[in-house]
Amino acid sequence: MRESAMLRSSYKICLCLSSMLVFAGSGFAQDAAVPGADGDSVWQWLFDGSDLDRWREYNKDGPISPAWVVEDGVLAFQPDRKTSPDSVGIITREQFADFELELQWKISAGGNSGIFFHVTEHEGMVRPSLTGLEMQILDDDRHRDGAEPKTSAGSAYALYAPSRTTVRPVGEWNLARIVSVGGRVEFWLNGERIVEFDRDSEDWRQRYAASKFSAPPFEHFGVARRGHIGLQDHADPVFFRNIRIRRL
Repeated sequence: MRESAMLRSSYKICLCLSSMLVFAGSGFAQDAAVPGADGDSVWQWLFDGSDLDRWREYNKDGPISPAWVVEDGVLAFQPDRKTSPDSVGIITREQFADFELELQWKISAGGNSGIFFHVTEHEGMVRPSLTGLEMQILDDDRHRDGAEPKTSAGSAYALYAPSRTTVRPVGEWNLARIVSVGGRVEFWLNGERIVEFDRDSEDWRQRYAASKFSAPPFEHFGVARRGHIGLQDHADPVFFRNIRIRRL
C-alpha cells in the first residue's frame, strides 16, 4: 500500500514537472498566448470560447446571469448587466481534486476578481469565496488591495503574497496557472511560479488561524480537497479566455 502510494505520488510529480518544462519553453514570456499545447488529449476545456455549458451560478441551477457574456471567444463579466444585486459568481459543474488549471485573464482599471478552486456548496452560502481558495485578480496600481502583498494580483488571497511581480498592465492578457496535488499548491503567472504552499504544513495552519478565514462565515473555507473551479463576481468588469484543466 505504501509503495503504491509512493508510485502514485512520483507519477504526479513527474507529470507536473513535465508540464512546467513545456510551459517554460513555449514562448509565454513573449506573450500571454493560448495555454500550452502539450498533451491536448488529457486536457479538458472548461471554456473554449463558445458557451458556458460547463458552468452554473454558485448554489444555483438554471440560467446564468446575463452579466456573464460570451463574445468573440471571450468570457466577460459585465456588472452593469446584472439583474439582481446578489452575487453571481460562477462555478464548474464538475468537481476536481488534484489538477492543473490554465487560463487567461485581464482586468478593468481599478478592478478586482478572482479564480477559486476546491469550492464547495452549503446551505445559505451565497458566493464561492466562502469555501474556495483564491488566486487574486487585481489592478494593483489602482485598487487599494494592491498596496498589501498578500492581497495583490497573483496572491493566495489574504494568505500568501506572490514572491515577485509578474502581472501585466491593465488591458493586457495574463496567463495564470494553478497546480494542486494533495496539500501542495502552486500559482504561476505569466510563466513564473509566484506562490507555493502546503495545506498540511504548520505554516498554513498558522496563517489560516491568523486570517479572517478562521471565523464565520468561513467555517468551510479551505477544508475540501475536492471541489469546483470558480470565477468571481466582485462588481468589476473582468475577462477570461482559454480556460482548461487536467486531472493529475
